Amino acid sequence: MNCSISGEVPDEPVVSKKSGLLFEKRLIQRHISDFGKCPVTGEPLTMDDIVTLKAGKIVKPRPVQAASIPGMVGMFQNEWDSLMLSNFALEQQLHTARQELSHALYQHDAACRVIARLRKERDEARTLLAQAERQIPMYADTGNAVHAPLSNGKRVADVEDLGPGGKKLRPGISSDIIAELTDCNAVLSQQRKKRTIPATLASIEDLERYTQISSYPLTKTNKPGILCVDIYQSKVTSIKIVPQDESLVITGSADKTVRLWRGLDDGTYDCRHVLKDHTAEVQAVTVHATNKYFVSASLDNSWCFYDLASGRCFSQVTDSSSSEGYTSAAFHPDGLILGTGTTDAIVKIWDVKSQVNVAKFDGHVGPVTAMSFSENGYFLATAAHDGVKLWDLRKLKNFRSFSSPDPDTSTNSVDFDHSGSYLAVASSDIRVYQVSSVKSEWNCLKTLPDLSGTGKATSAKFGRDARYIAVGSLDRNLRIFGLPTEDGAPES
Repeated sequence: MNCSISGEVPDEPVVSKKSGLLFEKRLIQRHISDFGKCPVTGEPLTMDDIVTLKAGKIVKPRPVQAASIPGMVGMFQNEWDSLMLSNFALEQQLHTARQELSHALYQHDAACRVIARLRKERDEARTLLAQAERQIPMYADTGNAVHAPLSNGKRVADVEDLGPGGKKLRPGISSDIIAELTDCNAVLSQQRKKRTIPATLASIEDLERYTQISSYPLTKTNKPGILCVDIYQSKVTSIKIVPQDESLVITGSADKTVRLWRGLDDGTYDCRHVLKDHTAEVQAVTVHATNKYFVSASLDNSWCFYDLASGRCFSQVTDSSSSEGYTSAAFHPDGLILGTGTTDAIVKIWDVKSQVNVAKFDGHVGPVTAMSFSENGYFLATAAHDGVKLWDLRKLKNFRSFSSPDPDTSTNSVDFDHSGSYLAVASSDIRVYQVSSVKSEWNCLKTLPDLSGTGKATSAKFGRDARYIAVGSLDRNLRIFGLPTEDGAPES
């Protein structure tokens, strides 16, 4: 009699009381422990239902084939042939499976490429459609508005098309402009790798000897202060001179406007455009490295990207995740990154091409009053009430801080010189630091006193090759610090 599970003669035969079937004891014992039922009938079964049978030891007869040496050889040959046939079948199955897998992977890769291309075409179509929807209603009026003649240099067309919610329609930064910004970035990045410190740069010994060499009372007003300086002075909140065209000046002011000025031969300036895109005080303006575009930042929680020639606003960007206003702004030297400071002490880094906020730095106390990118492209200096913080743009972290010398006086200005060798900080005094690495110490080379008597220097800017420093103060005077020559004029 054979086991109902293995089909062989059992060594330890047992029988089920319920079904009367014969089993090998170790096999039925394991099956009951795993499933708790009869493997043949499926009825519930326990070891109590199993009865052990006693039988005499029987020597199993040898198969006929194993009774002789030729029979054993034949048996081995048959087993070998079966093994080879089985191995051949397995190799064929493996080859077929590999072919099917290769074909499936090829189809998957082709499908992914098709999907990626379709998505790209869809996104491009959506972008073109959005730009067309914005541009079609604007071109009718904007062409006349931008180039309309100005009355006393101060009139600008006020009629603009409005979109949903009463917001002004913007054409967006086109792909041609993005390509121009990208090309500029590539050129400047390549030049930066070959950058060397100019031989005409002011030395550390020269900076340590700087003193006031001239002072210019420039304004007459009941309200104190030169609030901003970019080598020249202005009574507005922010001013920038276009580097390649020093007769062109951009100003932002508390009347919510941005104005573009053109210098005339008689020394006066003519207002060419008055831009009224902001709804709150304009706190900062900054010029792109192409010298064709600029950005304004306002307390209305938006920044605008403008064309410098026409004064046209291509894009007005608002951060929907917050409501704080912008108090400072600066372009990275390569032009594809924009930094902005807010009223609630946050520094935001933007990707200009996509107008997306890509990083945020916190840790300041009070509004971020000023910021400056180093020419090396790695460092960003920001100023607020608590002093100056230096940020490593590669690791997106603060690596050094300078506290304000007077806890009651805010730090109002920071400026890297064009070589990236020195940093000027304006607070209750003016301090010049030697730029070093992330891990090395930044030494204070010179502390210039605030000679205004107000205890507050509001702005500081390096001249060419750091040969002098222009400082604005609340006493309405512009002071020049540098090395005096024999005739008392600053060295050039």
